[in-house]
Amino acid sequence: MLKGLYTAWTGMVNEQKRMDIMTNNLANASTVGFKKEGSTSQAFDDVLAMKIKDRSMGDERIVQPLAYNTPGVKIGENYTDFTQGSFRVTDNTYDLAIAGDGFFAIEFTNKAGETSTMYTRAGQFTLTREGNLVNENGDYVLDVNNSRIQIDPLQDSRIDNDGVIWQNDTRVAQIQVADFEDYDYLEKYGETYFRPVEGAELTQADADVKSGWLEMANVQIVSEMVNMISITRAYETNQKIIQAYDSSLEIAVTQLGRVQG
Repeated sequence: MLKGLYTAWTGMVNEQKRMDIMTNNLANASTVGFKKEGSTSQAFDDVLAMKIKDRSMGDERIVQPLAYNTPGVKIGENYTDFTQGSFRVTDNTYDLAIAGDGFFAIEFTNKAGETSTMYTRAGQFTLTREGNLVNENGDYVLDVNNSRIQIDPLQDSRIDNDGVIWQNDTRVAQIQVADFEDYDYLEKYGETYFRPVEGAELTQADADVKSGWLEMANVQIVSEMVNMISITRAYETNQKIIQAYDSSLEIAVTQLGRVQG
């Protein structure tokens, strides 16, 4: 009976973790470039239960196999859905969206002052007074040579589908659009950044850069709400199982052992 309590408890913990992921998706439904997350459920490995040092059956064996015990469920893995989100028109030259696969390269500096290259689909860029192209966090956008992009902030610009920035019909820079052979080697950092881990391989991006557009989050609010209802019901089901076990244990403790007068 107590094994059933543990199994129901693992189910509640699993649904709670799934709910955390769903609520984070909903909280970022309007975040530019956000990619929703999901999770899979996986049973714990079956455990062979054994009777140890029990000679009640008259068997000389000290260890006797009983049965396989399945001790519940857990989160198998978390994953990121990289499907493209919808586009929103802004008519701002430096608002960029990637139509196809790929990421913008960003020079990221952490709180310790360490610099690394991050990748993102969020193309909400602006120019500083010095003419540096930065994102909304103030991190520098990189060109195809992994250098910061600096242009004349007083001149009008246009950006073509290859990410080339033109001023007065002169090519001044090209925005880097990088892609990876396998997205399993990308680790999510924060809400919209991704960083490559060991084994990641850069490839040529097959995509167009759209100036005056932004890619929104690929979160479907209705679908997420339906999933949340399903998770809530599964959580409540496991809760009722625990309550049923609790009632049975109470009867066993308080009534079955009572001596009838």
